[in-house]
Amino acid sequence: MIFETLKPKVTEITNNPAFSRDEKLLAVCGLLEQNIAYYTWVGFYFANHETKTLHLGPYVGAPTDHTVIPFGKGICGQVAVSNENFVVPDVAAQDNYIACSFTVKSEIVVPLFVNGENIGQIDIDSNVLDPFTEADERFLEFVNQEVAKLF
Repeated sequence: MIFETLKPKVTEITNNPAFSRDEKLLAVCGLLEQNIAYYTWVGFYFANHETKTLHLGPYVGAPTDHTVIPFGKGICGQVAVSNENFVVPDVAAQDNYIACSFTVKSEIVVPLFVNGENIGQIDIDSNVLDPFTEADERFLEFVNQEVAKLF
C-alpha cells in the first residue's frame, strides 16, 4: 500500500538537517498531497493554549481564510478539545463544520502530541466523498509521531 512506501520518505524529510522545521513540515504536506490521490489539501495547525486558538502552519493546497480557529469551532477546533482523531466522511452532514471550499467533501484531522500535550494537528481535506479509512488514521498518526520529533 502507498502508506508503507511513504513512511520512509516522511522520516527522510523530518531527519534532513538541511531543512528548517517549517521547510520539513511543508515538504511532508507536499509529499502527502502529491502521492495520495484523494488528499486535496494538507496542512498543519498549531495550538496556542493561552488564547485557545489554532494557527495555520505550513500547508499545500488552495489558499484558506481559516488562519486562526478557536478551540471547539469546526473539525480542527473540536480536535483541539477532544484530543482524538476526527474523520468526517461527508462535511455536508456536519453541523460544526467550517467550509474552506465548496469542493471539499470530506476531512480528517489527527492531533499532534509532544510529551503528551496536544500542540496541534494535521488536517486533510478531500474532494472525494468518504475516502478515509483506518489505514489513513494509522498513517497520519505515524506522520505526526515523526513530526513531533521536530519540537
